[in-house]
Amino acid sequence: MAASGILVLSACNDHDDNVSTSEHSATVENSAYVQTKTPYKPQQDLNSYQSAPTGFQPVFTELVARHGSRGLSSIKYDLALYNLWKQAKADHALTPLGEQLGADIEAMMKANILLGYGVTGIRQSGYGNESQLGIEEHRGIADRLLQRLPSLFNTSVLGQMDIAVQSSGVDRAVDSAKFFTNELITKRPDLKEKIRPISYTSLDSNSNPSIDDQGVDRFLLYFHSLNKATDLSQMNSPLRQNIYDASLKYQDFEENDVNLKQKLQELLNNNNAQQIALKVLTPLFKNEFIQKLGSQGYTFSNTGSFTATALDGTQFTEKGKGKNTIASTVDAAAYLYELYSIAPGMKKELGNTDFTKYMPIDAAKFYAEYNDAQDFYQKGPSFTESNQVTSNIAQGLKQDFFAQVDQVINKQQQHKAVLRFAHAEIIIPLAT
Repeated sequence: MAASGILVLSACNDHDDNVSTSEHSATVENSAYVQTKTPYKPQQDLNSYQSAPTGFQPVFTELVARHGSRGLSSIKYDLALYNLWKQAKADHALTPLGEQLGADIEAMMKANILLGYGVTGIRQSGYGNESQLGIEEHRGIADRLLQRLPSLFNTSVLGQMDIAVQSSGVDRAVDSAKFFTNELITKRPDLKEKIRPISYTSLDSNSNPSIDDQGVDRFLLYFHSLNKATDLSQMNSPLRQNIYDASLKYQDFEENDVNLKQKLQELLNNNNAQQIALKVLTPLFKNEFIQKLGSQGYTFSNTGSFTATALDGTQFTEKGKGKNTIASTVDAAAYLYELYSIAPGMKKELGNTDFTKYMPIDAAKFYAEYNDAQDFYQKGPSFTESNQVTSNIAQGLKQDFFAQVDQVINKQQQHKAVLRFAHAEIIIPLAT
């Protein structure tokens, strides 16, 4: 999970002198190479942050944050791998370690199907939801915000100013925002009346932020995927027209650009891909089975369904769409990496289920580097010929960030804080 933010300080004459604390380097654990799915962890002790300079105090803060750690977006990689595993089981082609894989895939599918079930604040359970860790991540960020800037959230000086909250409107972003604001309210009940819109002040699933109450803004926080059916009616300014046009150009680039396809194909043609795939698969499957992958009868898609039963006896069935196919050893190993990389963010739901035993660390590094390179070309700085199509879509969010600061400078401030909740597809172009 990643976040970007701005803190604005203002000079004053009655503020106590501040003594800066010593700075400490961020301590980063050895990477497990799970890329954008790396669970959020504070990189510094709160007390070691630089204090406001003498004579200054915070007057405004804003952030844009990715939703918290989540489960798999849909039943894809897990079901395709499960179908592969069942065929290997039928062929008596599993190693002792491979035998364990089936139960662990089942645990992964069950955890995702039931993700958020019975959790207050999760609007609809199932694939794509925030995990318990994801909920805790945003509660923790809210706690640290209050601890870091206590004077900023003093309701006695807020006056008519509020705390503005917005999200993309996608469930996991909305839920992240609501858990964040719920933590603010839990720690400081007096802030409830200052949070706008009021749809973000309740975890009740019937309290739904929307475009109408300005709690959802797709042009700022879902700009990579605007479409005529959903967004055309909201195009009420030249800036929004520009964002919409940039979004369509980006989507066409992602789908059809020849140079992009060439770059991605070059990544796929990496000579190490086959070697790495075999390093992943050989401990799990017998060689004869591995050699058959991709041949007739040995391609495996996310077809069929899987049923999970909750503790209260309620059953949920998820059906695959058959659109994700394992047609090679490289595919099989890459799909297994997807389960490996999502697992750290679902550790509370998965319990003792451990996918690290299936993914050698150098293989994890290889797939993380591949995904990073793919994101670089598709979502990040990309290449010269892309003509900044991957970053132009973020122009509205960038302008809004600084427009909020301009309001403070021009003494037209409406908000003490602006809190935005979105996705990696938003953070990457913004950072670019």
